[in-house]
Amino acid sequence: MFVLNFYSPVFIDQLRRGRKTATIRLGDKSAKYRKGTVVMVTVGFQHARREKIFMAVIDSVEVKRVSELSPRDIEHDNPEFRRMDETTHFLEQIYGRSVAQEDTVTVVRFSEISERPSELTERLRPGTTSQN
Repeated sequence: MFVLNFYSPVFIDQLRRGRKTATIRLGDKSAKYRKGTVVMVTVGFQHARREKIFMAVIDSVEVKRVSELSPRDIEHDNPEFRRMDETTHFLEQIYGRSVAQEDTVTVVRFSEISERPSELTERLRPGTTSQN
């Protein structure tokens, strides 16, 4: 089982509401995160209790320079951010070092795996009538 952990409790609400659907990690993490991998999304600090938020599947993994981050990358990582400087400042806080435009980052996009049957699943069950 793989874990995609977030340190800031600020993200709990964003994750639960489906507003945070990506993470930007400093460095090339393509060997660690792979498309199609199922991960447990958690929030908490290393060597401390963590809260399971949900299970997810990794949809894509893109390695690029900080300068190549798109507004969409930034918004999916943190819906409160709109500008590159907000993202780089946040990365600097997390990693404890300065982050340059030439630095490599990995954008990991993920989707929650629902544990409740969806309307589509209900309609596809044998023996149920279609409302069409």
